[in-house]
Amino acid sequence: MDRQENYRKWQVSRRRLLKLAGVAGVAAVAAPLLPTLLTKIGGASAESDGTGKKASRRQWAMVIDLRKCEGCVTKDQAPQCIEGCNKEHFVPQGQEWIRVFEMEGAGGHSYFLPRPCMQCENPPCVKVCPVGATYRTQEGIVLVNHERCIGCRMCMAACPYGVRVFNWDQPENPPGATFASYSPEFPIPHRRGTVEKCMLCAHRVKDGKIPACAEACPMYAIYLGDLTEDVATNGKEVVKLSRFLADTNAFRLKEELGTRPRVWYIPGHGQESGHTVDAEHQPIKTARSWQEMEATDKKASAEDHGGH
Repeated sequence: MDRQENYRKWQVSRRRLLKLAGVAGVAAVAAPLLPTLLTKIGGASAESDGTGKKASRRQWAMVIDLRKCEGCVTKDQAPQCIEGCNKEHFVPQGQEWIRVFEMEGAGGHSYFLPRPCMQCENPPCVKVCPVGATYRTQEGIVLVNHERCIGCRMCMAACPYGVRVFNWDQPENPPGATFASYSPEFPIPHRRGTVEKCMLCAHRVKDGKIPACAEACPMYAIYLGDLTEDVATNGKEVVKLSRFLADTNAFRLKEELGTRPRVWYIPGHGQESGHTVDAEHQPIKTARSWQEMEATDKKASAEDHGGH
């Protein structure tokens, strides 16, 4: 699907339910929770379960299974989570909202680390924004209101994960975007002089869909979770979230900073996807530490934007 077709698809009214045909491997304990996870939660229905009774709000989270992620190198293609995100959001070149790094593990072997926004419960970016352009929704998604953003980049300096990007130039927008009705949940058109980032595909999860990165992942390594229902899905299987995290020794990045990120990682090196440790493959962003990761980001930004 090209970008123009994708944009037309976005313009029409969205379906109220995700038609997830052929779901396989549904865990018995989680199966009863699937309908409520996939039911649209938004607008007037946000606090109703359809019976007139009050329902608990969704509390969105993400799980990335590094046992499955192999950077798409075994398929000899660019990481499809990045490609899916770029296509869904018309992300400007060099401004990726999710990036994949090849990291060096404790034993000297490599593994792949997708890095979206961590959707922190205690987000430093929200605290430092002088105009309230960055905020956290009641469902736990951190968004940016580009109609309010003044481009001071204080949020970028405050983010310990380096997941925000700045539009130095006027980004290319899809046809008709100038006249589109703007929403922080689907920030089109892109605007020069503003900060952007992953927003957990807020426009999709509201309609019962998994994020574009999860949908595009050929290894089903990315799960959308709901902490309220204690359930998560990658579009292929459904798991009980708390048990899934406990049984796999899941961890969160820079948890010691007190940001309380809502992205969990399951340790691994792509072994479930056939990736052989240290096998030769096409080049991908490399980093041995967060310092190297941040340096890679800064270098790429300078190259993409003429040394700004």
